Amino acid sequence: MAKRGKATVALVTSDFWPQGDFIASASGMPDLPRQQVPHPVAGSGNEAMSSLAREIAPKLVATLRGQDGGAA
Repeated sequence: MAKRGKATVALVTSDFWPQGDFIASASGMPDLPRQQVPHPVAGSGNEAMSSLAREIAPKLVATLRGQDGGAA
């Protein structure tokens, strides 16, 4: 999506953050906005996912609107 000019934010878990740097650079998009989320996400349950979504949603919206650097 980012290569097509669409506003994009990649969600990357903390354990895979270094790999996210590598993939973004290797793909020619070292400045691709990313948001770090706790690891693991899978199996964390609905309540934990809802809490995480409430926490990061404003950051994602700000980044998509171009109001935030995105890498956090």
